[in-house]
Amino acid sequence: LVFLTESGGGSVAAGGSLRLSCTASEDIDWPACMAWFRQAPGKRREAVAAITTGTDLTYFTDSVKGRFTISEDNSANILYLQMDNLKFDDSGVYYCAGGFWGCGETSWSQEGKYGYLGQGTQVTVSS
Repeated sequence: LVFLTESGGGSVAAGGSLRLSCTASEDIDWPACMAWFRQAPGKRREAVAAITTGTDLTYFTDSVKGRFTISEDNSANILYLQMDNLKFDDSGVYYCAGGFWGCGETSWSQEGKYGYLGQGTQVTVSS
């Protein structure tokens, strides 16, 4: 079963924008902590951003602060990642993750804390 499905990836020139979406299957409740991870070729998967659902509490890795925005439509169970001023190093496969605990200052970036992970969507930024 696929519980989380990402969409919105694509190819864009540096400086451009993309918005990723993640929808949750009706088989699961909307998780308390939702996040985006990414993995570039040859690199480990890293946390990008997270949100405690139903609140304004958000977390970002330093390299995307001021450029990326994470948000949700919890009436429709959709998670978004607005990515502006994209850079070459933002390229990779972006994954949506969901966990049934409130995101914490240190725990939000720990992949093992999340019970659900989507299959990913490719983002390619050309320099």
